[in-house]
Amino acid sequence: MEMKNQTRILEFILLGFEDLHYLKIPLFLLFFFIYILTLAGNLLIIILVVTDQHLHIPMYLFLGNLSCLEVCSSSTILPKVLASFLLTNKAILIRDCMLQYFFFCGFTGTECYLLSVMSYDRYIAICKPLHYATIMNNRFCRNMAFGSWLNGFLASAIVVLCMLQLIFCGPNEINHFFCDSPPVLKLSCSDTHVVSMVIFLLSSAFTFPPFILTLISYVCIILTILRISSEARRQKAFSTCSSHLLVVTIFYGTLMSVYVLPETNKVINLKKVLSLFYTILTPMVNPFIYSLRNQEVKMAARKLFHKCWTKS
Repeated sequence: MEMKNQTRILEFILLGFEDLHYLKIPLFLLFFFIYILTLAGNLLIIILVVTDQHLHIPMYLFLGNLSCLEVCSSSTILPKVLASFLLTNKAILIRDCMLQYFFFCGFTGTECYLLSVMSYDRYIAICKPLHYATIMNNRFCRNMAFGSWLNGFLASAIVVLCMLQLIFCGPNEINHFFCDSPPVLKLSCSDTHVVSMVIFLLSSAFTFPPFILTLISYVCIILTILRISSEARRQKAFSTCSSHLLVVTIFYGTLMSVYVLPETNKVINLKKVLSLFYTILTPMVNPFIYSLRNQEVKMAARKLFHKCWTKS
């Protein structure tokens, strides 16, 4: 009865980087530049993978999916962040907040699986090269890519459906730059133990298996590379997976740090900074990490630019 008599709130206030309000114009320009760079880099990767016949192989199919995901993921968060620097009204409707979290959670879960699939692809290429064409056939690769998206958004849908049952009637300020589950749950007037348990179980079930598979794949890859007698062959083998290993380290390192750190006022700003890495900076640097260390991508880009130049 007490909860029923309380007034439900209809919107949250995303505080974002309010403590840096005196830097809002430089921060707006910085994040705008990051957003444009993210879109340009990832869209270029998608165009190259679609148009260049030499890139129609499993590794680049997964890379194209990852770039598509990065475009969607950054577009889920960055436009709202950019608007917060220019507008005084930082309110977001609860339903819009849940929608943003649904897409954020779905894209994050999908990325966990895609990175795992990409590491498995490198494992087969390096550790079982004679069986690569048989195992990584077109049908298998399409199913793996589709399954990554399906699993990510299935988990997200279940979590958001649980969160929609919560009642919000008290403070409505979220000390973050996007709608994430820990700060949102803290504002609920309802009992959040069940929802928290569901989020923990699904996060564990949908995040740790792909992480463990990625870890095992790279342990096997490194052991195989160390057994190669030729220095040149060893460097070539390592160069084919070093870019992906760097991306995996940045993504999982910052993601796990954010959710392992305790929810205290002392680490709120640190968690914001760490969240920037896997939500905003990783989508920006991924195309450059893969293209700068990949001769096939660079060659495809040169051919595309040359074709566009000759046509103009």
